[in-house]
Amino acid sequence: MSNDAMTTYELDPEITKVETASVAVLNRSEVEAQLDAARRHPRKPKRFLNKAIGLATYNREIAESCMYAVPRGGKTITGPSVRLAEICASAYGNLHVGSRVLDAEEKEVVAQGVAWDVEENVRYSVEARRRITNKYGKRYDDDMITVTGAAASSVALRNAIFRVIPRAMVDIVYAEARRVAVGDAMTLSTRREEVVTRLQKMGAPRERILARVDAKGLEDIGLEQLETLIGLGTAVKSKDQTLDEAFPPVDTAPARAKSLEDKLSAKTASKAEPQVERDPLTNEVVPPEAS
Repeated sequence: MSNDAMTTYELDPEITKVETASVAVLNRSEVEAQLDAARRHPRKPKRFLNKAIGLATYNREIAESCMYAVPRGGKTITGPSVRLAEICASAYGNLHVGSRVLDAEEKEVVAQGVAWDVEENVRYSVEARRRITNKYGKRYDDDMITVTGAAASSVALRNAIFRVIPRAMVDIVYAEARRVAVGDAMTLSTRREEVVTRLQKMGAPRERILARVDAKGLEDIGLEQLETLIGLGTAVKSKDQTLDEAFPPVDTAPARAKSLEDKLSAKTASKAEPQVERDPLTNEVVPPEAS
């Protein structure tokens, strides 16, 4: 083929038009095939629950990954994680999901998650935002923005999936995962030691771990506090939070000020109250000898 013929082929509007139309036909055929498959193989709620619970509780490590925790407004909120959303999406069937980063603004990165139930023809699109500046207001570098964008995409995807799949069903799966991950009163002593040790290996100091759940010692960690610690560990592992965000430094200034205040008060009281001598038998004050 000559160069002239090749040029004619590339610029021929009729051929370009055919290619575009062909792509549209293929896309339409693909969607119709998906809808047809969904009608021929409808999901069964009981089968979904059995499969999702089986995956979420396959072992303790997977069960722990199904939980997350995040500090909000002075409280720590726990709930189903991105990993549980992926498990539920896989078990639910006839569900198409996807996520992407829409934009990196001056202070935030914006991501979008989409979940489409082709069986019921229900589609949700959810956006999630994550800050890309540090506490001093300085913008992250490109690598950190990429990492933050991936985390925002995961959050957007999770929220979209949980909009489509009924939350009542998700809660059943989450409860079973929590049971395997946290344990019960019989296993509490062993589990809390394991979780705290693992968090310490991740880089969280013991005093920060205890302070996060308002515990003075390991024995003060109950089942709810253990759930929070497991969730925070999952959030750090999946890069949804930094270690310092999950386990912030403990402020010891108020304690030091209180200790100093107590010492000064004791010293002042000792000076204000004169020392007296009492009779050991009658407990009466013995007057000081005249000089």
